[in-house]
Amino acid sequence: MTRSDLVEELANRFGQLTHRDAEFAVKAILDAMNDALVRGHRIEIRGFGSFSINRRPPRMGRNPRSGESVAIPEKRVPHFKPGKALREAVDLRTAELESQRDSSAQP
Repeated sequence: MTRSDLVEELANRFGQLTHRDAEFAVKAILDAMNDALVRGHRIEIRGFGSFSINRRPPRMGRNPRSGESVAIPEKRVPHFKPGKALREAVDLRTAELESQRDSSAQP
């Protein structure tokens, strides 16, 4: 699902929202999440998951083309951990789809 798919879904689900309003709502939410992560805050959405920042320490890497050692600096990267409800829903739906596919493949 892309950002535009999310806007489209929101506009379709809530008829009182125009496409432009839905686009503004999605942008506002994503901007707020972005700002919170940049400030180092943790975002928790119950039933969905949590976003946090992980630190990757500096290390020595290798240039695959030349084989030369390269110093890789420290990085801070966003990390998503799915919530229990999301994990269970994905697992259940995946199992249902696999069983449907297996039953339709057999003659």
